[in-house]
Amino acid sequence: MGWLNTVKKGIQKFNLYIAGIGGVFLIPLMVVTATDVVSRDIFNRPIPGVVESSEYLLSIIILLGLAYAQQVKAHVGVSIITSRLPHHGQLVLSIIATFICLFISSILVWQGSKMGMEERTVSDMLRIPQYPFKLLVGVGGFLLCLELLIDLVDTITKLLKR
Repeated sequence: MGWLNTVKKGIQKFNLYIAGIGGVFLIPLMVVTATDVVSRDIFNRPIPGVVESSEYLLSIIILLGLAYAQQVKAHVGVSIITSRLPHHGQLVLSIIATFICLFISSILVWQGSKMGMEERTVSDMLRIPQYPFKLLVGVGGFLLCLELLIDLVDTITKLLKR
């Protein structure tokens, strides 16, 4: 089990690093958006391409932060019914939910990678190629799958210890 913990810590450290890279893109997003608002309100001249660039920056921030959000359990969860179940039942439902999430995330990896490799278009105004952002869907989904696998192993381990 020692090597499994080493792999787990390595994946989690990598996801933290990747989320930090995604967070760096928050700064240009804020600067560009604030500059556009000031330019539009004061000078009545919006900056062309800001909406387009904001969409791309947001996709980077969100996709690179998915796995870290799973790691720190920041995704929304509703536990009205599950909190009333015995601990064993909660663990079983958690395993089922994690399998469903893994299935959906693996489709995201597959289709994101496929679409990213086939993509040849560029954006309308700024002429930015779209394939890196579609490939990023596959990368973000893959990192999310790794975190989900970690959660699955942890939950199964808790269930078997009981």
